[in-house]
Amino acid sequence: MEEFMGTPHNTAKKGEIARTVIMPGDPLRAKYIADNFLEDVKEFNHVRNMLGYTGTYIGVRLSIMGHGMGIPSMAIYSYELYDFYDVENIIRIGSCGGLLPEMKMFDIILTEASYSESSFARVGFGYEEDLMYPDEELTRLLEETAKEKGKNIYKGIVRCGDCFYRDRSLQKTPPYKLIGGEMESFGLFANARYLHKKAACLLTVSDLVNQAATTEERQTAFDEMIEIALDTAVKIENS
Repeated sequence: MEEFMGTPHNTAKKGEIARTVIMPGDPLRAKYIADNFLEDVKEFNHVRNMLGYTGTYIGVRLSIMGHGMGIPSMAIYSYELYDFYDVENIIRIGSCGGLLPEMKMFDIILTEASYSESSFARVGFGYEEDLMYPDEELTRLLEETAKEKGKNIYKGIVRCGDCFYRDRSLQKTPPYKLIGGEMESFGLFANARYLHKKAACLLTVSDLVNQAATTEERQTAFDEMIEIALDTAVKIENS
């Protein structure tokens, strides 16, 4: 039997990636997590500088990998992790825009559903819905972990957009109350649904009206979200 030599986007061999993967958008944030939170770290991918690492956290084997910007990028990397590398659980940790007036910079959002105008789920899998959902158990564990850490979080529906820049006069009024805006969760949730895997999404507010995090803050100021995700991943692997 021919040895599996990876994909065009990921050079990892079978067994080099853990069952549970935490995925930030920025590959440098993946490196930051590996450098500062994991032990016995091994890099498994650097194709296109989409860095991926496997190591241990509190003795539990986990993987970290960037997913890039937008649904297509997230969809490629998460699909391959699920389908080629036998990954069971993906937790996206990302930045987002806060849409509630009471929100402050670096507040944390737990995604209960992802709304999108994207055609991705329809074209890829025949799903006509404009909402995609995370795994209930992973989402419950993320909320439980946040409460254990004394961290208040917002829960609700986020907008997953295809267009970062757009003609605002063409923007439709969503039929749902939205609490945040990002660009990847819809694709991740659609992949997980199609492949019968598990996914969840935790976000940190990095943009508000007339206020935005710096590039350095986007890479390194999300430690509370990272720790919630890592501690939740340990629960998953120990269950």
